[in-house]
Amino acid sequence: MYRTVQDFLGEWASASAGTIRVLESLTDDKLDQVIVKGHNSLGWLGWHLATCPMFFGGQVGLTLTPVGNPKEVPAHAAVIVEAYKNIAANIASEVEKLTDEQMVESVQTFAGLMPRGAMLRSLIDHQTHHRGQMTVLLRQAGLRVPGVIGPTREEQAQMK
Repeated sequence: MYRTVQDFLGEWASASAGTIRVLESLTDDKLDQVIVKGHNSLGWLGWHLATCPMFFGGQVGLTLTPVGNPKEVPAHAAVIVEAYKNIAANIASEVEKLTDEQMVESVQTFAGLMPRGAMLRSLIDHQTHHRGQMTVLLRQAGLRVPGVIGPTREEQAQMK
């Protein structure tokens, strides 16, 4: 749980930058990549990361600008990347308006009363979960897998 605005903003800057690196590995021709038929595709996961912050932001009272319809996955990877960059910046600018006292204030969420800072932690956890799914699909699709929290095998080999 975040107790201060600056704690969230520091981690959000790092987490959203990692998500951007993952999204920038997408290509138009691989957006339909799935682990097995019937599961979420790379395109769906990327678009979900760009659109789901509206839900989390609404839960904590942020005023966010929608980046698109969550049910209409774009056909171009660049649209997904740009949409995510927009919502990530929007989240940072809206959270900057909060006070530290508001971070620990309880708000009504889908899971019941919860401190605002705990719900913002859930946003980052949710993003990390789906970003991890995407890295597996990127590798399966033969696309570049960027290091997010540490270097990938390929990045380690280049360091030698």
